[in-house]
Amino acid sequence: MKIFVTGANGFIGSHVVKRSLDLGHEVVGLRRTNRSQKIDLPSKPQWIEGTLEDNLEKHLKECEAVIHLAAYGVNPKHNSRNEAFRWNVSASLNFLEQAKKANVKRFVIAGSCSEYGKSAERFDFVPCDAPLEPIDAYGSSKAEASVRAIKFAKENELELAILRPFHIFGEGESDYRFWPSLKNAALTGQDFPMTMGEQIRDFTPVEFAADVFVDYATNKNISKGRPIIKNLGTAKPQSLKNFAKSEWKKFGGKGILLFGKIPYRENEIMRYVPML
Repeated sequence: MKIFVTGANGFIGSHVVKRSLDLGHEVVGLRRTNRSQKIDLPSKPQWIEGTLEDNLEKHLKECEAVIHLAAYGVNPKHNSRNEAFRWNVSASLNFLEQAKKANVKRFVIAGSCSEYGKSAERFDFVPCDAPLEPIDAYGSSKAEASVRAIKFAKENELELAILRPFHIFGEGESDYRFWPSLKNAALTGQDFPMTMGEQIRDFTPVEFAADVFVDYATNKNISKGRPIIKNLGTAKPQSLKNFAKSEWKKFGGKGILLFGKIPYRENEIMRYVPML
C-alpha cells in the first residue's frame, strides 16, 4: 500500500514511517527542509521537503491513504494563536483538498487529547464525545481542525479516522519533554526535580501509537462519509510519580527523584485518562 505521511520526520511521524516500512508499505513522507530524522529507519521513504501550504497534489497521486501528523504548537514555546490556526486548520484543510483532488479516499488524522481541555476534569475516563473545552492555542486549533475535517469527509464521502493520542512517550521525543529529561538525568547520574507527581495519565509508548495509526490507515473498516473519532491510549492509567519511579529504575538512575521541587503548571489537569 502507498501511504502519504505528513510530519514524517517528527516524533510520532518517524515511528509511523518506520512501522509502515517494516510492514512493506510504500511511504511518501513530507518533512520540513533541513530537519533531521528522529530515529533510524530500515529503508528510505520517498522524501518530499516542504509544508502543507505547498502544491503537493502530484506527490499524492496513487497514494491510497494519508496519515496526517504535521502540527504546530506541540512545543509550548510555539504558542502563537495565529500560527496555530494557520497551520493546524487552514493549511491542513488545504492539504486535505489536494489529497481529495488526487483521489485519496482514506484519511487518518492525529487529533489531540488537548482538544478536550477542561472537560477532562469532569470524567474519570474521557469519552470521545466529551465537550471540547481546550485551554490553549494548540488545543483550540486542533479542536477546530477536527470539526472541519469531519465536515469535509462527510461532504465528500471520504473515509476518515481522527485519533486523539494521550501522553505519548519514547525515543525521538523532544529533549524538553518529561520522559527524555528523566531518562537523561538517570543515565548521567543526576538528581531529577519534578512535581509531586499526583497527576494521573495514560502513558502510551510511541511504538504502540504508531502501530495504531498504521492499522487504521491499512486495515480498519471505515465507512465512507461516516468519520470516526477514537482516543489512543493503553487503558493502563498511573500516576506521574509511579511512572517516573518505574522508568528511573529501568534506566538505573543513581540520583534522587526530587518530588515536589517543581510546582504544578497553571491550569494543570490532575486526571487526564481516555475512555477507549
